[in-house]
Amino acid sequence: QVQLVESGGGLAQAGGSLRLSCAASGSAFTIYTMYWYRQAPGRQRELVASISSGGNTNYAGAVKGRFTVSRDNGKNTVYLQMNRLKPEDTAVYYCNAGGANGVWGKGTLVTVSS
Repeated sequence: QVQLVESGGGLAQAGGSLRLSCAASGSAFTIYTMYWYRQAPGRQRELVASISSGGNTNYAGAVKGRFTVSRDNGKNTVYLQMNRLKPEDTAVYYCNAGGANGVWGKGTLVTVSS
């Protein structure tokens, strides 16, 4: 089974950028659609972006045009490039393989200051 470890979170100023990485162990990585979710304090977890095994991407409206999801199947890694960050992007960001009933990472905290 795939195991996921996120990294790259931290503190950024509004308007800045961060790049999140999600490293996957296991040989089945390439068959999974990969997802990035986030959960802000006091709010429900929400879908941010997804990328299929073939590279098709989808984004939540709140991040479209600012965030870019990509994957490197050779490195078993999925990325989330976050540009023009806003304070409302502050959340714990989770990597997921296979959807809500799939495999979750432990998350990485992103804090955006105004």
